[in-house]
Amino acid sequence: MSLSRIVLTSGRSLDLAELRLSSTYGGMLEGYPCKVVNEMRIRGLMHTAEQAFPSTPVHLVPPPREYPDQYTGAFGPVEVLPSVACVGSFRSTALDPDNDPILYRSALTVVWFQPTAQVPSDCDAEPDLRDVAWEELATDYEL
Repeated sequence: MSLSRIVLTSGRSLDLAELRLSSTYGGMLEGYPCKVVNEMRIRGLMHTAEQAFPSTPVHLVPPPREYPDQYTGAFGPVEVLPSVACVGSFRSTALDPDNDPILYRSALTVVWFQPTAQVPSDCDAEPDLRDVAWEELATDYEL
């Protein structure tokens, strides 16, 4: 049973099998949100996703970035990502039409950011998440 179902803009339905949410800047003791900090956070999430789901490809949905003020510190201007970092394991029907639809599924692990800790569902998921090019990024596996 899935946690949620998401419908991509392509019309494909995805089942959310596992979801990990964390605060984008949780545990940040020093400094401020900036490009350097954000790139380290993204690399860390990608590494975590690859380690947690080694048998599926991992895709990053490029996060929106905000520049709320003119302050420039030692690491450049303030750059803010959405407050919730997400790693989701998604499943769908097989990509290859030659694969037995009973024995095969497709899978992709996705890393994305969103403003709230709400579980994405149906057509209410973040627009960039719903635009994932599943057919190009996911891979088939046998049950």
